[in-house]
Amino acid sequence: MAKVMAAAVQASPVFLDRDATVGKAAALIEKAAGAGAELIAFAEAFVPTYPDWVWRTRPWDDGAADWFARLLDQSVTVPGPSTKAIGAAARQAKAYVAIGVTERERESSTLFNTYLYFGPDGSLLGKHRKLMPTGGERLVWGSGDGSTLFSAETPFGRLGGLICWENYMPLARAAVYAQGVDVYLAPTWDNSDTWVATLRHIAKEGRVYVIGINYCIRASDVPNDIPGRDAIYGGAGDWLSRGNTAIVGPEGDILAGPLVEEEGILMAELDIDVARKSRRQFDPVGHYARPDVFRLAVNTRPAPSVTFGAEPAQSGASGRESGRAPAPGGTSRGATSGR
Repeated sequence: MAKVMAAAVQASPVFLDRDATVGKAAALIEKAAGAGAELIAFAEAFVPTYPDWVWRTRPWDDGAADWFARLLDQSVTVPGPSTKAIGAAARQAKAYVAIGVTERERESSTLFNTYLYFGPDGSLLGKHRKLMPTGGERLVWGSGDGSTLFSAETPFGRLGGLICWENYMPLARAAVYAQGVDVYLAPTWDNSDTWVATLRHIAKEGRVYVIGINYCIRASDVPNDIPGRDAIYGGAGDWLSRGNTAIVGPEGDILAGPLVEEEGILMAELDIDVARKSRRQFDPVGHYARPDVFRLAVNTRPAPSVTFGAEPAQSGASGRESGRAPAPGGTSRGATSGR
């Protein structure tokens, strides 16, 4: 297998400004690629920012509703203009790019914590929606389903991962390992000391390279023109996230980082053969598993709240089907079979 130079980008977005944040991300992609990066990863919900205010406000205050409205307005449709711009940056860089966004479906006002994967040709390879928002996050994000437990084959092995505290869900980790992931991305908002230990544990458990990507953002990065800003945020000494971005090897050894209290790009060369050789000793979903004792069933069917489709033809209908109206655009939204 080929080796790959990986870059973990720790930065502050342009707070609640989608287009400006996409522009900043494109510049950082170019910078990382200029340093030799072939895989470039950003934090969760980087575009247009992580909704930190959910931990600082009361759920149903009018102010919290205003913050949500702005997030909704600045969220990303997939695909859409923002994904096109990020894809163009990936193509220009000739690199794989992974980045977190707050995603909005065109048909609803429900938002999702979504991680996007782009190929070096600029194509959107796929996405993963966070299965379970944590605590206050449930005030802004809905829950994903098993249909987006995404991974992709690349020249340097299989690429995939989980978002933030999904990484504390043992069964979710097992599902990722079972996809044969070699490079495991763990974008997050958690900047506690324990988080680095979590990254090291996952690397050792899965015998994978783990790239943990976080923000570096202060209250002074929150614009003054956002209504209610001064009520919940202070100045430069008020940290929203201090960072802790790190890259970890398949034996749990830290290859780069952790990076704390500064923006920057961590880089490390990943040799996938090293990860795969390490599984000779311990493969959590292979020879070290006990399927006669423990088994995991993963439902990969989409779980929409509403489906559209024609009902079976009824007698006396002259052979014509009588059913509900199709979804907009004439497409069916019925569930598809899982893997």
